[in-house]
Amino acid sequence: MLSPSSSDFLGDRVLHIPLSDRWRIYHRLQELTIECSCQPDGSLLVRVDSLQTAILVRSTLIQFLASRQQLVDWLEHCWYYQPES
Repeated sequence: MLSPSSSDFLGDRVLHIPLSDRWRIYHRLQELTIECSCQPDGSLLVRVDSLQTAILVRSTLIQFLASRQQLVDWLEHCWYYQPES
């Protein structure tokens, strides 16, 4: 597992996502001011320069690629989450 201070997640990441979702994800990342570009091979190149950016990219991907049931399950998990004391 990566520690919060780890820089292993930083840098350019190539995302192989369905073409049907690529432009919507690209535009959402642009709205979040995350540097990204669509490559000729159909992949999406994303610059991850901080932990916050990594979380935003992950959140965006889940928003567009997760099934409805996965989203419902996650929401229910959040509703019932109780931090350890």
